[in-house]
Amino acid sequence: MSLQEASEARKARLIALRKVKEGGATTENGGSVLLNRNFDPDTRTLRKHTQNGALTEDTVEKDVEGMAEKIMVEDEQRRAQELDVFNIAPKRPNWDLKREMEKKVAKLERTTQEAIHTLIRQRLAAQKGQSDDLLGAMNAQEKAREEEDRQSDEED
Repeated sequence: MSLQEASEARKARLIALRKVKEGGATTENGGSVLLNRNFDPDTRTLRKHTQNGALTEDTVEKDVEGMAEKIMVEDEQRRAQELDVFNIAPKRPNWDLKREMEKKVAKLERTTQEAIHTLIRQRLAAQKGQSDDLLGAMNAQEKAREEEDRQSDEED
């Protein structure tokens, strides 16, 4: 096969391809035939083919046919189960509050302990008469006077 013949054959194939794309397939007698393999012109819908070649009609009604019953059955089952509050509620309902309050409580606990220690120190100092507190000092002076009075009464 010469280069000229190969070129002519290629041109013929390209022309045939162009005709097929533009107007469909050509027959031997020169007329074009419109092939409706996937389209049904009577119903104006697409056809579905199975593996054995038989046509199947797919419609939305067939797809949705059993869905309404399924939804109704599922809804009835959900209503039958009813909402159980114990399944929703956490086992320890105040765990998050405890977690958030732990830091604040720790601070308060520390300051409470410090305040208790200061009060104990003040009472001990007041008993010894060495208080920095005004009330403690007054109480210490009063006790000191009472002791002096007792001692002076004992001496007389």
